[in-house]
Amino acid sequence: MLSELEILDTVDNANKGGYYCHFVELGHAYSYLIDCRLNIFRNDNDKWAVAIERLGYNPRAGAILLDIFYYGNCLINLEQYNGQSTNYYMIYPINRENFHQTIEGERLLPEAQYWLVRGRKVELSHNKQDYVEAGIDLKEYEPDEISAEKVGRLVVTQHRKLFRATDQELYKSIPDDLEKILILDEWYHKDFTELIQPEISDEQLKQAYALQQKIKNQLEMSFERFTELLRNQETTNTQWNKTQWEDNRPSSYETWQQLAKVITTGDVNYYKPSLAPNTHWIHYPDSGSL
Repeated sequence: MLSELEILDTVDNANKGGYYCHFVELGHAYSYLIDCRLNIFRNDNDKWAVAIERLGYNPRAGAILLDIFYYGNCLINLEQYNGQSTNYYMIYPINRENFHQTIEGERLLPEAQYWLVRGRKVELSHNKQDYVEAGIDLKEYEPDEISAEKVGRLVVTQHRKLFRATDQELYKSIPDDLEKILILDEWYHKDFTELIQPEISDEQLKQAYALQQKIKNQLEMSFERFTELLRNQETTNTQWNKTQWEDNRPSSYETWQQLAKVITTGDVNYYKPSLAPNTHWIHYPDSGSL
């Protein structure tokens, strides 16, 4: 029989599923958060899945991407990267060629008129008052500039459905005999990131030090100092992971405790949050900061 503990254990250990498996990070430093959604699926045979949508502007990819993150006990057709399974995949809701024709240096071009979103033309605004009225504060370096993520944030308020994942996209990695029972457009969330830290033996340290000496002819530090620096970093990383686990793992707060009960029972009335939602992009000012 499916238990709440099993569900919580799965989401708590999402970061341990491999190098390319992660708990969704709304405040990701490489991607400006634009929008998000959480979908719950289950059936009467103890199968369950969660699909979290994160829409963001990634300057490195040069695109607004819709990432879908999956968690569950029956996932199928997961993407592969470098020979390993991932728990997410990317969708380009905006025609890539069209997007590149409208954005230059992360800024909206003056002549840009529309984005082609899922085959539909969506008008772009150069009127700064439109942004102000939507609660989007424009603090650009140049007075006539509007950055790509702020354009996206305005467009989404006007055409949100076009930027949501379709059922076909959501069910890509979820068996079709599961029913979608709950959709949340906002919830209380904690980013939960853990550092990957492989164990390094003393012998491996000696080999690494020797390799560095070979590459650089002569290191400016002794082997003892080299070892001290690495072991200190290991201690720092261990403490970081410990703090993350204690303070931010999903099972540590009511959102996932209640969702686990919804999944096990199929009763959405168990989701009765007392914590104010914080998934709006305004709560993640450091997203996209790198």
